[in-house]
Amino acid sequence: MSLFKDTVLLITGGTGSFGNAVLNRFLKTDIGEIRIFSRDEKKQDDMRHDFQARMPEVANKIKFYIGDVRNKSTLKYAMKGVDYVFHAAALKQVPSCEFFPMEAVKTNVIGTDNTLDAAIDAGVKCVICLSTDKAAYPINAMGITKVIEEKIAVAKSRLSGDTKICCTRYGNVMCSRGSVIPLWIDQIRKGNPITITEPSMTRFIMSLEEAVDLVLFAFENGKNGDILVQKAPACTIQTQAEAVVELFKHQAPNEPEIRVIGIRHGEKMYETLLTKEEAAKAIDMGNFYAVPADNRDLNYDKYFKEGDVKRAAIEEFNSNNTKRLNLEETKEKIASLTYIQNELNGIPNLV
Repeated sequence: MSLFKDTVLLITGGTGSFGNAVLNRFLKTDIGEIRIFSRDEKKQDDMRHDFQARMPEVANKIKFYIGDVRNKSTLKYAMKGVDYVFHAAALKQVPSCEFFPMEAVKTNVIGTDNTLDAAIDAGVKCVICLSTDKAAYPINAMGITKVIEEKIAVAKSRLSGDTKICCTRYGNVMCSRGSVIPLWIDQIRKGNPITITEPSMTRFIMSLEEAVDLVLFAFENGKNGDILVQKAPACTIQTQAEAVVELFKHQAPNEPEIRVIGIRHGEKMYETLLTKEEAAKAIDMGNFYAVPADNRDLNYDKYFKEGDVKRAAIEEFNSNNTKRLNLEETKEKIASLTYIQNELNGIPNLV
């Protein structure tokens, strides 16, 4: 018996990489139904045909709902009878959010508010909101909208009744849609230079499977209003690019060249998963940290004498001070991905 036996799970933005990973993980279990909620009928049709071909005996468990998190009425319709929600719908590309910040607000902020309202109204048992390391000390529009998403989730959790709301915050998910590794593979195969932004830039790295593990950990262990993060390792962009070159250089028509193009709009040199302030109150849960919600009320007078002097002595958790993978370790981690194995063996990847 699994956690999801005979239950209904809804995934917003479900045609993306995360939604595909969840389907691959749970479709053959005793889960009752998985609802894919998204606005792109073509991606839904591609996903439908893919799972009908690969898992025909359980593909009927997938139900597709056309809608947009910006539109609360479509969410209310899709939310009827749902037990659990994984809220993955978002605008995630840093440069596009820089140029169109109000679009990021509409999806990442208003969309989250709509999703949580619909879930609470429908009596959903648990909602896990997917966030990003860019929400910690945000400097770009994407990160700013995602930290507001987190704030909305924590605020809603205080009055959510029987609906548990948690956030998961994680770093770069390798080979997810729009990420850099698929771009590099394409550049190598075409004989073009591999373009990297800044060689010494560091990034947390994790697999799609680890992203699902984090969401499941939050689902099982998170308390209402918690933000949960994985103790992910990191590597430099240069190391990551060199690892991909070593794995795919045999598919290149010429010797691959790595070309530096400079930092893009809104990018940082390193990312943070826990701010210094969050680290001071974070609970160490082995491979994960949990940041509990600040559930003080608005009567600040009673807190003026209760400062926490330990906060200044605790380090933030960022991609510069976490475990740094060397080239061989990075290559091994990338090579273990299903996406990479498929690419090396000529098997098409849907995502």
